[in-house]
Amino acid sequence: MGYHQAGFDDIVGVDIVPQPNYPFEFVLGDALDPMACYGGERFDLIHASPPCQAYSTATPSGNSHPELIEPTRRLLESTGRPYVIENVIGAPIRPDLKLCGSMFGLEVQRHRLFEFGEWFIWNPPTCDHKWKDGRPWSVVGNAGGRKPWHQRTQKSLTHSFKYKDLEHARDLMGMPWVQTTREVTEAIPRAYTKFIGEQFLAQM
Repeated sequence: MGYHQAGFDDIVGVDIVPQPNYPFEFVLGDALDPMACYGGERFDLIHASPPCQAYSTATPSGNSHPELIEPTRRLLESTGRPYVIENVIGAPIRPDLKLCGSMFGLEVQRHRLFEFGEWFIWNPPTCDHKWKDGRPWSVVGNAGGRKPWHQRTQKSLTHSFKYKDLEHARDLMGMPWVQTTREVTEAIPRAYTKFIGEQFLAQM
C-alpha cells in the first residue's frame, strides 16, 4: 500500500501462503521461483521481505527457521532490476537504511533494515524517539516479551508495549484492510514503503 501511495500503479504480491485480504494482484507461489513470480522485465522495482524468524531476537535460540536472505539476494541480483530487501535488526543484510515509526510521527516502535540493489537513498531520516506520551507501542506476534497494554505505567517509559487489539494494531500500522493479527504483525508500516517508493520514483 505504501508503494501505491507513492505512485506505483502495477503492484503484485507473491507469497507461498494465501493472502485473501491483500489489496492488489496476488500470486500464490514460491517467491524464490523467478519464472512464476517476476515476469521478466515487467517490474521497475522488486521488494523482498524474507521471513525474519531465523534472525529475530524474539525467536528462541536454536530455532530451525530457514535462513532465506542469501538465496533471495542471489535471485534479485540475477534479475538485474533495482530491488529492496527488508528485515529485522540483526539480519544479515547491508544496512543501507534503517526506518523507525518515530520518523513518520507514528506511535509504533518497529525498527527495520533495508538493503538496496542497483540504487540508493541519500540523506535518510533519523530516529526521533520523542513519543508523545513517552512510550511507543509494539506490534509483534508474541509481544517480544513486552507487557500488554493494560500494564503500561509511568515507571515504564523506556519500553514498548503490546498493542491493545486488532483494531488498535491496524491503526498503528496504517493497515485498515487486514482482518487477522497475523497479517498485521508480519507487516511493516505502509509509511516505510511510501517513503522508499517516493525516493525511488524521484531518482528513476
